Amino acid sequence: MPFHPDIAARLPLLEGIPSLEAGLREPSMRAQMEAFDAYLDAPPPPSAATQLISVPGPHGTVPLRIYTPLEPSQVAGSPHAMVWMHGGAFQFGDLDTKEADWTARQLVQRASATIVSVDYRLAVNGVHYPVPLDDVVAAIRWVRANMTEWGITSISLGGASAGANLAAAAALRLRDEDGWVPEHLVLVYPLMHAEPPVPSESLRLALAELPNAMRLTPRMIHSATENYLGTSHDLPVPGYAMPANADLGGLGPTLVLNAEYDELRASGESFSALLAAQGVDVEQVKIHGMLHGFLNLPATFAPVNEALERIAVRLRPKSC
Repeated sequence: MPFHPDIAARLPLLEGIPSLEAGLREPSMRAQMEAFDAYLDAPPPPSAATQLISVPGPHGTVPLRIYTPLEPSQVAGSPHAMVWMHGGAFQFGDLDTKEADWTARQLVQRASATIVSVDYRLAVNGVHYPVPLDDVVAAIRWVRANMTEWGITSISLGGASAGANLAAAAALRLRDEDGWVPEHLVLVYPLMHAEPPVPSESLRLALAELPNAMRLTPRMIHSATENYLGTSHDLPVPGYAMPANADLGGLGPTLVLNAEYDELRASGESFSALLAAQGVDVEQVKIHGMLHGFLNLPATFAPVNEALERIAVRLRPKSC
């Protein structure tokens, strides 16, 4: 399927940018990238009640932003919660990133659910694995310990890109250490391998259409994962760091949403196959016409709306 028409119409804005690294590094090219990513006519994100708190963790406090519906009737009618982790190559992003804030608000509106967005420590300034994961595990444990106060009866975990890695890794650690697994696991354009698998023929053909400024090259992926690990890939990579290396048995129902035009689609597809091989109930969906990071786009895009609806249906009360 071709690029989404709104994306295709913007591709001329990227002309002259030789690579994503150059686009992020050079000021003039960065301005082109920002213009490509800007949707000034996008509707504002849905309203939600928010509360910013900090919870204890092994490396210090972990900030959380908790989103709940504005209408009291919606709060009372939805006991489901999702702990959500933004992406950003383990090095970028925060609670205000669109992939964090807009996604949370969309899910609150669509599912009347409680969304807990985690501001985990980034792998910068000497921070490496397992620190970001420790923060996420501490946040989930806090939510579990405070379910009654928040009127929550079930907890799901989700994340995008590097955040999907952290969501899956946290589910594995909590399975092993606490004997607990989330109600649902939602992984959006996930990074699950230190080195992504060889792409399928259909993915190879799709990637050939990507402009250089939108390519997550193997070198970039290698650099991001090596920075997160703080060590060479030549050493055995723990399954809690790269979940494709883990025993995946016993995880609960899992939704994997892959972008059609995305190098990490190979990781998401392969991880889905590993889940299925170990008896996990997994649903894998290719979101057509989309690039990596599509949760940063307006929900008025039909494929983005589809992705959000697929997540929301897992959080809604069964009668909805």
